[in-house]
Amino acid sequence: MIGGPPAISIAMATHNGLPYVRRQLASILDQIETSDQLVIVDDASSDGTWEYLQTIAHPAIELVRQPVNLGVRRTFQAALAACRHDLVFLCDQDDVWRHDKRATVVRAFRDRPDTTIVVSDARLIDADDRVVAGSFMATRGGFRGDLVSTVLKNRYLGCAMAMRRSLLALALPVPPGAPMHDMWLGAMGTIAGHVAFIDEPLIDYRRHDRNASPSAHASILQMTRWRLGFVAAIVARIVGRHLPPKPAGGR
Repeated sequence: MIGGPPAISIAMATHNGLPYVRRQLASILDQIETSDQLVIVDDASSDGTWEYLQTIAHPAIELVRQPVNLGVRRTFQAALAACRHDLVFLCDQDDVWRHDKRATVVRAFRDRPDTTIVVSDARLIDADDRVVAGSFMATRGGFRGDLVSTVLKNRYLGCAMAMRRSLLALALPVPPGAPMHDMWLGAMGTIAGHVAFIDEPLIDYRRHDRNASPSAHASILQMTRWRLGFVAAIVARIVGRHLPPKPAGGR
Protein backbone atom coordinates (compact mmCIF):
# COMPACT_ATOMS: atom_id res chain seq x y z
CA MET A 1 0.00 0.00 0.00
CA ILE A 2 1.40 3.43 -1.06
CA GLY A 3 2.34 5.46 2.00
CA GLY A 4 1.73 2.50 4.31
CA PRO A 5 4.23 0.88 6.65
CA PRO A 6 7.25 -0.64 4.89
CA ALA A 7 7.64 -4.39 4.79
CA ILE A 8 10.20 -5.74 7.22
CA SER A 9 12.36 -8.84 7.44
CA ILE A 10 12.96 -10.71 10.70
CA ALA A 11 16.02 -12.91 11.13
CA MET A 12 15.35 -15.59 13.73
CA ALA A 13 17.61 -18.43 14.88
CA THR A 14 16.28 -21.53 16.64
CA HIS A 15 17.96 -24.44 18.38
CA ASN A 16 16.14 -26.76 20.78
CA GLY A 17 13.78 -23.95 21.74
CA LEU A 18 10.48 -25.81 21.90
CA PRO A 19 9.58 -24.72 25.48
CA TYR A 20 9.53 -21.04 24.46
CA VAL A 21 9.32 -20.64 20.69
CA ARG A 22 5.53 -20.99 20.53
CA ARG A 23 4.95 -17.90 22.67
CA GLN A 24 7.62 -15.90 20.89
CA LEU A 25 6.15 -16.66 17.48
CA ALA A 26 2.65 -15.79 18.71
CA SER A 27 3.87 -12.36 19.85
CA ILE A 28 5.48 -11.75 16.44
CA LEU A 29 2.75 -13.09 14.16
CA ASP A 30 0.18 -11.01 16.04
CA GLN A 31 1.70 -7.77 14.68
CA ILE A 32 3.51 -8.43 11.39
CA GLU A 33 2.01 -7.97 7.93
CA THR A 34 1.51 -10.67 5.31
CA SER A 35 4.03 -8.77 3.14
CA ASP A 36 6.70 -9.09 5.83
CA GLN A 37 9.33 -11.82 5.86
CA LEU A 38 10.16 -14.00 8.87
CA VAL A 39 13.27 -16.04 8.13
CA ILE A 40 13.72 -18.84 10.67
CA VAL A 41 16.98 -20.77 10.45
CA ASP A 42 16.92 -23.86 12.65
CA ASP A 43 20.34 -24.97 13.85
CA ALA A 44 19.83 -28.75 13.82
CA SER A 45 17.30 -28.90 16.66
CA SER A 46 16.65 -32.33 18.14
CA ASP A 47 13.80 -31.56 20.56
CA GLY A 48 10.93 -31.19 18.08
CA THR A 49 11.46 -27.48 17.36
CA TRP A 50 11.91 -28.07 13.62
CA GLU A 51 8.87 -30.30 13.41
CA TYR A 52 6.79 -27.69 15.23
CA LEU A 53 7.95 -24.89 12.93
CA GLN A 54 6.78 -26.89 9.93
CA THR A 55 3.23 -26.93 11.27
CA ILE A 56 2.86 -23.13 11.23
CA ALA A 57 1.05 -21.80 8.17
CA HIS A 58 1.80 -18.11 7.64
CA PRO A 59 2.74 -16.37 4.38
CA ALA A 60 5.58 -14.43 6.00
CA ILE A 61 7.47 -17.47 7.31
CA GLU A 62 10.43 -18.91 5.42
CA LEU A 63 12.10 -21.95 7.02
CA VAL A 64 15.69 -23.06 6.60
CA ARG A 65 17.12 -26.19 8.21
CA GLN A 66 20.81 -26.63 8.99
CA PRO A 67 21.59 -30.37 9.01
CA VAL A 68 24.39 -29.96 11.55
CA ASN A 69 24.81 -27.59 14.48
CA LEU A 70 26.80 -24.53 13.36
CA GLY A 71 26.32 -22.26 16.38
CA VAL A 72 24.48 -19.01 17.01
CA ARG A 73 26.82 -16.72 15.04
CA ARG A 74 26.67 -18.68 11.79
CA THR A 75 22.95 -19.35 12.18
CA PHE A 76 22.12 -15.67 12.52
CA GLN A 77 24.44 -14.86 9.66
CA ALA A 78 22.55 -17.30 7.43
CA ALA A 79 19.24 -15.75 8.47
CA LEU A 80 20.45 -12.22 7.83
CA ALA A 81 21.78 -13.16 4.40
CA ALA A 82 18.30 -14.41 3.43
CA CYS A 83 16.52 -11.18 4.41
CA ARG A 84 15.29 -9.10 1.48
CA HIS A 85 13.43 -6.08 2.92
CA ASP A 86 15.05 -2.76 3.80
CA LEU A 87 14.43 -3.03 7.55
CA VAL A 88 15.78 -6.15 9.26
CA PHE A 89 14.95 -7.19 12.83
CA LEU A 90 17.00 -9.67 14.86
CA CYS A 91 14.99 -12.14 16.90
CA ASP A 92 15.74 -14.83 19.49
CA GLN A 93 13.59 -17.92 19.97
CA ASP A 94 12.76 -17.51 23.64
CA ASP A 95 11.78 -13.87 24.16
CA VAL A 96 8.40 -12.13 23.85
CA TRP A 97 7.76 -9.07 21.68
CA ARG A 98 5.67 -6.22 23.02
CA HIS A 99 2.51 -5.75 20.95
CA ASP A 100 3.76 -2.51 19.32
CA LYS A 101 7.42 -3.39 18.76
CA ARG A 102 7.20 -3.49 14.98
CA ALA A 103 5.43 -0.15 14.68
CA THR A 104 7.63 1.61 17.24
CA VAL A 105 10.90 0.52 15.63
CA VAL A 106 9.72 1.35 12.09
CA ARG A 107 8.74 4.82 13.31
CA ALA A 108 12.25 5.36 14.70
CA PHE A 109 13.77 4.55 11.31
CA ARG A 110 11.38 6.94 9.58
CA ASP A 111 12.24 9.77 11.98
CA ARG A 112 15.87 9.88 10.77
CA PRO A 113 16.83 8.63 7.31
CA ASP A 114 20.49 8.31 8.36
CA THR A 115 19.62 5.79 11.10
CA THR A 116 21.39 2.49 10.48
CA ILE A 117 20.42 0.68 13.69
CA VAL A 118 17.60 1.00 16.20
CA VAL A 119 18.09 -0.49 19.66
CA SER A 120 15.43 -0.65 22.34
CA ASP A 121 15.56 -1.43 26.02
CA ALA A 122 14.29 -4.81 27.23
CA ARG A 123 12.67 -6.17 30.35
CA LEU A 124 14.50 -9.16 31.84
CA ILE A 125 12.44 -12.26 32.66
CA ASP A 126 13.39 -15.73 33.85
CA ALA A 127 12.40 -19.18 32.59
CA ASP A 128 9.04 -18.91 34.38
CA ASP A 129 8.15 -15.40 33.11
CA ARG A 130 9.04 -13.72 36.40
CA VAL A 131 10.40 -10.20 35.93
CA VAL A 132 14.03 -10.07 37.03
CA ALA A 133 14.75 -6.45 36.04
CA GLY A 134 12.64 -3.76 34.45
CA SER A 135 15.48 -2.50 32.26
CA PHE A 136 18.29 -4.47 30.66
CA MET A 137 20.18 -1.29 29.81
CA ALA A 138 20.07 -0.16 33.44
CA THR A 139 21.95 -3.35 34.35
CA ARG A 140 24.62 -2.30 31.82
CA GLY A 141 24.93 1.25 33.14
CA GLY A 142 22.70 2.75 30.46
CA PHE A 143 22.97 2.56 26.68
CA ARG A 144 26.08 3.88 25.00
CA GLY A 145 26.53 2.95 21.36
CA ASP A 146 29.79 4.62 20.33
CA LEU A 147 32.81 2.53 19.37
CA VAL A 148 34.89 3.16 22.48
CA SER A 149 32.02 2.32 24.82
CA THR A 150 31.22 -0.83 22.83
CA VAL A 151 34.80 -2.05 23.04
CA LEU A 152 34.90 -1.46 26.79
CA LYS A 153 31.42 -2.78 27.63
CA ASN A 154 28.97 -4.01 25.03
CA ARG A 155 25.40 -2.71 25.32
CA TYR A 156 24.13 -4.00 21.99
CA LEU A 157 21.50 -6.68 22.57
CA GLY A 158 20.75 -8.53 19.34
CA CYS A 159 17.15 -9.46 20.11
CA ALA A 160 16.41 -5.77 20.77
CA MET A 161 18.02 -4.54 17.54
CA ALA A 162 16.90 -3.77 13.99
CA MET A 163 18.97 -2.42 11.10
CA ARG A 164 18.83 -1.29 7.53
CA ARG A 165 19.66 -4.13 5.16
CA SER A 166 22.19 -1.88 3.43
CA LEU A 167 24.34 -2.17 6.56
CA LEU A 168 24.81 -5.90 5.92
CA ALA A 169 27.05 -5.16 2.93
CA LEU A 170 29.52 -3.70 5.42
CA ALA A 171 28.85 -5.97 8.39
CA LEU A 172 28.78 -9.43 6.81
CA PRO A 173 30.50 -11.74 7.20
CA VAL A 174 30.92 -11.42 10.94
CA PRO A 175 34.67 -11.86 11.52
CA PRO A 176 36.14 -14.39 13.97
CA GLY A 177 37.54 -11.47 16.00
CA ALA A 178 34.05 -10.32 16.99
CA PRO A 179 32.96 -11.92 20.31
CA MET A 180 29.25 -11.85 19.29
CA HIS A 181 27.30 -10.90 16.19
CA ASP A 182 25.23 -8.20 17.92
CA MET A 183 28.31 -6.40 19.24
CA TRP A 184 29.81 -6.45 15.74
CA LEU A 185 26.63 -5.23 14.04
CA GLY A 186 26.36 -2.39 16.55
CA ALA A 187 29.92 -1.29 15.86
CA MET A 188 29.35 -1.36 12.11
CA GLY A 189 26.10 0.57 12.55
CA THR A 190 27.73 3.42 14.43
CA ILE A 191 30.50 3.60 11.81
CA ALA A 192 28.04 3.73 8.92
CA GLY A 193 25.46 6.16 10.35
CA HIS A 194 23.23 7.00 13.29
CA VAL A 195 22.26 4.57 16.06
CA ALA A 196 18.88 5.35 17.61
CA PHE A 197 18.00 4.16 21.10
CA ILE A 198 14.41 3.66 22.24
CA ASP A 199 14.42 4.11 26.01
CA GLU A 200 11.58 1.70 26.73
CA PRO A 201 11.41 -2.11 26.82
CA LEU A 202 9.95 -3.46 23.57
CA ILE A 203 10.64 -7.10 24.44
CA ASP A 204 10.76 -9.42 27.40
CA TYR A 205 14.31 -10.75 27.25
CA ARG A 206 14.44 -14.22 28.74
CA ARG A 207 17.51 -15.40 30.65
CA HIS A 208 17.73 -19.07 31.60
CA ASP A 209 20.24 -21.91 31.74
CA ARG A 210 19.78 -22.79 28.04
CA ASN A 211 20.50 -19.37 26.51
CA ALA A 212 22.73 -19.45 23.43
CA SER A 213 24.52 -16.30 24.58
CA PRO A 214 26.56 -16.62 27.77
CA SER A 215 25.42 -14.84 30.93
CA ALA A 216 28.54 -15.56 33.00
CA HIS A 217 31.47 -13.14 32.89
CA ALA A 218 34.63 -14.27 31.10
CA SER A 219 38.03 -13.99 32.72
CA ILE A 220 39.96 -10.72 32.49
CA LEU A 221 42.46 -12.39 30.16
CA GLN A 222 39.73 -13.65 27.84
CA MET A 223 37.99 -10.26 27.84
CA THR A 224 41.27 -8.56 26.95
CA ARG A 225 41.80 -10.98 24.07
CA TRP A 226 38.24 -10.38 22.86
CA ARG A 227 38.70 -6.61 22.91
CA LEU A 228 42.01 -6.74 21.05
CA GLY A 229 40.55 -9.09 18.44
CA PHE A 230 37.45 -6.92 18.16
CA VAL A 231 39.44 -3.72 17.58
CA ALA A 232 41.66 -5.47 15.03
CA ALA A 233 38.57 -6.75 13.18
CA ILE A 234 37.03 -3.25 13.10
CA VAL A 235 40.22 -1.71 11.70
CA ALA A 236 40.52 -4.47 9.08
CA ARG A 237 36.91 -3.98 7.96
CA ILE A 238 37.23 -0.18 7.76
CA VAL A 239 40.44 -0.43 5.75
CA GLY A 240 39.08 -3.22 3.56
CA ARG A 241 35.91 -1.27 2.68
CA HIS A 242 37.73 2.11 2.50
CA LEU A 243 35.48 3.75 5.10
CA PRO A 244 36.58 6.70 7.28
CA PRO A 245 35.77 6.01 10.94
CA LYS A 246 33.35 8.35 12.71
CA PRO A 247 34.54 10.26 15.79
CA ALA A 248 34.74 7.95 18.81
CA GLY A 249 32.07 9.85 20.76
CA GLY A 250 29.53 9.91 17.94
CA ARG A 251 26.36 7.83 17.90
